Formats: sequence, structure tokens, C-alpha cells
Amino acid sequence: MLPAGYGGLRTLQAEFRRYQDAAFPERPPRFFALELAGETGELANLEKKVWKGRTVERADFEDEAADVCIALLNYANSRGIDLAGAVDEKMSRIDTRRLAEPESAGEPEDI
Repeated sequence: MLPAGYGGLRTLQAEFRRYQDAAFPERPPRFFALELAGETGELANLEKKVWKGRTVERADFEDEAADVCIALLNYANSRGIDLAGAVDEKMSRIDTRRLAEPESAGEPEDI
């Protein structure tokens, strides 16, 4: 069931590295970690608005999700993380755990 590979992610990350290096000054990993946290918070805030019954445009979700993706790619590049390799390894561990301990479809029982 897992994807056959993550080569597209590896290519995307490399393209972001080239762009980042050419267009912006070098920044430390903590800059991108804080950027990622901020962008993730903005995406979560949109979900909170929906949860409270407010209307949020699809374009707002798309914009914030793109910001999160960009921030993650920039963070991974700043730390020298092979994101494709890390995702491949993590998905393998998740799938092994999923097969060993399947989740139930129902609501959790009260204790």
C-alpha cells in the first residue's frame, strides 16, 4: 500500500534548495523551525474557525497549507535532512506498526 518511492519529493526539495540559495540570505535552522511553527499555527487557526462555525474559503486553506509545505522544505534543507528518505523510513515504521496493531474504526471507550 505504501508509495513505490519518494523521488518526486527529493526533486522538489532540491529545487527549493536551489531557489533558497539563490534568492535569500542563509538563515539558521531555528529561523525555519519558527517559520514552520508560525505557518502551522495559521493553518490550525483556520480549522479552529471552522470548528466554531465560521466560513473559511478553500483558498485560505490552500494558501496556508502551501506555506507549511514551503517552511518544512526550507527547514529540512537548512538541517541537511533528506526529507524523502526520512519520510520513506517513517512510513515503513508506521505501516509495520499499523499492521501489528490495527486501529479500530469506533469511538474510544470511556475509562
